[in-house]
Amino acid sequence: MEQLSLPEQQFITFLEGHIKLITKVARAYCRDEEERKDLIQDIITQLWQSYSKYDKSYALTTWTYRIALNVSISYLRKKSTRQKKQSEYQQQHAYFQPDDLSADEKLAQLYRFIEHLKPLDKAIIVLQLEGLGNKDISEVMGMTVSNISTRKNRIKEELKHYFKTYSH
Repeated sequence: MEQLSLPEQQFITFLEGHIKLITKVARAYCRDEEERKDLIQDIITQLWQSYSKYDKSYALTTWTYRIALNVSISYLRKKSTRQKKQSEYQQQHAYFQPDDLSADEKLAQLYRFIEHLKPLDKAIIVLQLEGLGNKDISEVMGMTVSNISTRKNRIKEELKHYFKTYSH
C-alpha cells in the first residue's frame, strides 16, 4: 500500500473532522442522494485544491463553510440552468407534505422548504441551523452583521409562510 504524504495525512484528518459540516451543507443544496454525493465530492475536491493555500488567520471551520457554500451555490446555479423548465405546481405538490408529521419528517420538510430559498439565503439559514451566530455567519459570507440579521429575519418569515401555506 502506498504511503501517504504528510499533507495528504493532514487533509484526511481535517476531512474526518469536517465531513458532517460538508454533508449538512450539501444536504441543504441537494435533495437527491446521488446528486448530493456528487456535490460532496466536488466540495472535497475544492477543499483539497485549496488546502495548501489555507489562510490560518481564518478559523478552519469558517474557511470550510466558505468553500462548501461557494461550491454548493455554483452547483445549484449549474443545475438550475439545466432544469429551468420545471413547473412550480409540480415542485410545490411534490415537496410539501401534511401537518401530521413526526419531528424527523418536519426537519425533512424544513430542508425541502429551504431548497426554495435564494442561494445566499439558503447559505445563511444553513449556517444558522448549524448554530453559528451573526458575527460568524458574516465572516463566512463576507457580509456585514446587520445585513445578516436583516436577511435572517426575512428568511424566517419566508419559511414561516411556507409552513403556514403548505402544512395544512
